[in-house]
Amino acid sequence: MGSIPAVRTTPAWPAALPESPWALQRTDNLLEVSQLHLWRGDRHLLRGLQFSVAAGQLLQLLWPNGTGKTTLLRCLAGFLHAEQGEVRWQGTNVEKDRDAFHWDLAYLGHESALKGDLTAMENLRLSCALRVPQKAERLRIALEKVGLGSIDPALPVRSMSAGQKRRVALARLSLWHARLWLLDEPATNLDAAGQAVFGKLLGAHLSGGGLAIVATHRAIELAGTANRFWVAPQEVPQ
Repeated sequence: MGSIPAVRTTPAWPAALPESPWALQRTDNLLEVSQLHLWRGDRHLLRGLQFSVAAGQLLQLLWPNGTGKTTLLRCLAGFLHAEQGEVRWQGTNVEKDRDAFHWDLAYLGHESALKGDLTAMENLRLSCALRVPQKAERLRIALEKVGLGSIDPALPVRSMSAGQKRRVALARLSLWHARLWLLDEPATNLDAAGQAVFGKLLGAHLSGGGLAIVATHRAIELAGTANRFWVAPQEVPQ
């Protein structure tokens, strides 16, 4: 069995945020992963992973390509099953109640997972109807927050740019009321303005008591958040 990796943690809850309702819960690890082993074919990709994430924390996976970032996120989301190990959510093994765990999580992968023939509003209405129904005004506000307030309401998603599609996916993410975000390269196809939009959405999620695990090639710097950086699954960061 390989060694258990470590993470580097920036100071939790800076003095600028003493009023946060989660400031007294920094030891409240909502997500706990222990001795997780994952294989890809005959390759033992991830060995004995052990980590936890608390309310308000952002765990950034800065691992090199091919080392298992996406595999780990897909495993946590329930798309893949680990050969060994345990994932606990709020103290309970997720295998005992997958539905409850999935209700609390939102996954955004490389693809934006939108219906190409539907408009942005129709995509949001459909995805929310399956989870947390929202009024039309709330959907419009979500699109405005990601910079798509003036987009042609009749424009199908398939006719949008890659960056616009990603913004629609981010609007959907903000509407789901999920406590745990699992994000795989969420800034893909976003320009500087789009990345700033993503940063605001992520910051609001964390300050509201949410938590997130993000696979990214470039570290995300968010002021006033509890950032944790994991450089490689088999290494102890300096």
